[in-house]
Amino acid sequence: MKFRKTKALITLPEFFKINFDDNNLWEYKANEVDLLAELVDIIRPKHPETALPTNLEELLSLLKNNERYRNGLSFYIKGLLSNKKFSKILTDAGILADADFFFEVRKRMLAKILPDQPLQDTLEYVLNQVFFKKSDPIWLNTIPMYQLEELFVALQFRSLYDSGENNSPLAELIFAMEVLIHRFAGRALETDVIQMVPEYENRESPFLAIQKEFALLTERLMEERLNYVSPDDLGYRQLLVLQHQCIDYVKAAFKNSEKFGISLRVNQNLLRIQQQLERLGVLLPLLAVADTGEAHRDTIRLSLSLITYNCDKNNVRKLINESTQLLSYEVTQHTANTGEHYITKDRWEYFRMFWNASGGGIIVGILCIIKVFLGRIDTSAFGHAFFYSMNYSLGFIAIYVMGFTLATKQPAMTAAALVRALEADRKKQDVQAAEKHMAFAEFFARVFRSQFIAFVGNVIVAFPVAWLGIWLIDIIFKYNLALTKWYHLVTDLSPIHSPAILHAAIAGVFLFLSGIIAGSVANRDKYRHVYYRIQEHPLIKKSFGRIRAQKLAKLYEKKWAGIISNFWFGVFMGSTASIGIFLGLDIDIRHITFASGNLALALYGANYNISTELLVWGVVGIGVIGLVNFLVSFGLSMGLAFRSRNIPFYELGPIAKAIWKHFKRKPGSFFFPSFRKASSAVEE
Repeated sequence: MKFRKTKALITLPEFFKINFDDNNLWEYKANEVDLLAELVDIIRPKHPETALPTNLEELLSLLKNNERYRNGLSFYIKGLLSNKKFSKILTDAGILADADFFFEVRKRMLAKILPDQPLQDTLEYVLNQVFFKKSDPIWLNTIPMYQLEELFVALQFRSLYDSGENNSPLAELIFAMEVLIHRFAGRALETDVIQMVPEYENRESPFLAIQKEFALLTERLMEERLNYVSPDDLGYRQLLVLQHQCIDYVKAAFKNSEKFGISLRVNQNLLRIQQQLERLGVLLPLLAVADTGEAHRDTIRLSLSLITYNCDKNNVRKLINESTQLLSYEVTQHTANTGEHYITKDRWEYFRMFWNASGGGIIVGILCIIKVFLGRIDTSAFGHAFFYSMNYSLGFIAIYVMGFTLATKQPAMTAAALVRALEADRKKQDVQAAEKHMAFAEFFARVFRSQFIAFVGNVIVAFPVAWLGIWLIDIIFKYNLALTKWYHLVTDLSPIHSPAILHAAIAGVFLFLSGIIAGSVANRDKYRHVYYRIQEHPLIKKSFGRIRAQKLAKLYEKKWAGIISNFWFGVFMGSTASIGIFLGLDIDIRHITFASGNLALALYGANYNISTELLVWGVVGIGVIGLVNFLVSFGLSMGLAFRSRNIPFYELGPIAKAIWKHFKRKPGSFFFPSFRKASSAVEE
């Protein structure tokens, strides 16, 4: 394989001829990394992600056939790397520096724009100058190990274990492991971490044990002047066992978050401990050597690891993915539990959903009238935002507390329940994939018809309630509330006369966010033991009695997250237009149930003198608004739920095919329940 040329169109033979021929120009650059960076740039593929495995045959051939090239390059690289410290790369690169998530994100983003420049006596400085592309580990790890070993021998590099003196590579490695162990042991003994694993309360901490065992091993290495141990060494094997026990400890803490909840800070602490343990798991095997060849390979592996860690140290996407995965799981776990209540199984539940949605439609119809009234108040944009927000918030809370249903709140909840059902199906090892997908398709049909009847209940009731309300106001007070607002109300529904689709999408985002808020509040309260605090609060027990205190705690646990979620959803809905005015943007919200009520108000306000075209587009707009509300909130929630459970998105293909197949076979099941009892094959 021929290496790609650099921008200067220099080839590998030309590079050596210029720098390592009789003139020895490399000696003038012996203390600079530019020469090594130029060599790597010649070898580096242009597109590492799609390139063939990197081949060093041409480089090895040049070195074997020319002693001057070989010796010159060897002296140059060894001089460049001599006494370079690298323990900081092993202990810090790619590992969370702090439990503050947002601080870590800001730090890494700044480092991407303006990278840290370490001191020149560190290996990190050399790697920053030479392997500065994030794709460098990709092509480096495709180089065959035998070629790397040949290069290692040709350049007369010393193995990691040749010396254990201060400032030697082995001393740096042992120091890095010692720092990692002390760091994660100290962090694991903090109160907020210990409380996540009560099952370890009466056991000896593996973190304290691994500290002691590592100290004994390193002390023995120093006393016996050994630079490595045998893979069968008892002390070494005990270290491996303890490292696995520490990992199990962290896994138990993450798993217990489902019972106890978890905060972002504790999540970051556990994640940092996990990263340090994984790093230690890479480094510990370097202490054990079976033969000389393995010593060379271990040295090469350590070098590749150092390059990889240094290239990956400012990876923001990885940080966000790792930091938010568990929290998103906890949030969607709560929304999945809530969403299961919105999925009907049989005809009785189906019609009960209709009546609950009708109750929601009644309240929304009233809210439509109140909003038109509030719009006539002479106040600032902030004042309108406040009044609209309180109108929406109190109305949504009333719907929730009274047990009614707002159809558009369902998708964010049922999406998580759908993905949890899919996750359960994926874990069934004895069931064929096609059967799993068909079972999921049947479950999806239940979800869809539950959504459908909720939309119907909201829309067909909100319309007459809004019409009846404005008619009564006109009869009693002789005042047509929508007389001057009707044209604005009806054109706002039309997808061709207004940006109704955009506004409906904004409402869909807010619906998704309200689901996130509900899950995060429930997770936070669970982590802080709020329910237990209320139940055992001495003043509450003294004032209301133990039984009522328990009932109050259960009521709080059942309703509070939903109340907060609905409050903020109302604030989002009520303040969007005012924020748009402040920013000079045409943004607002469109919600299917309110759209139905607004159409009734527009008809009455216009005394039914609305053109057929405008009326038709208004009716069509209600359907379009509802569809966009559903698709945006459902799509965002599905994406979050998929990610939280580490389900690959390519599974959507066969799932969609199974749903379409089921729809062609039983289209009615997507809209109406079966007359027979729902199949028990599909779990909630």
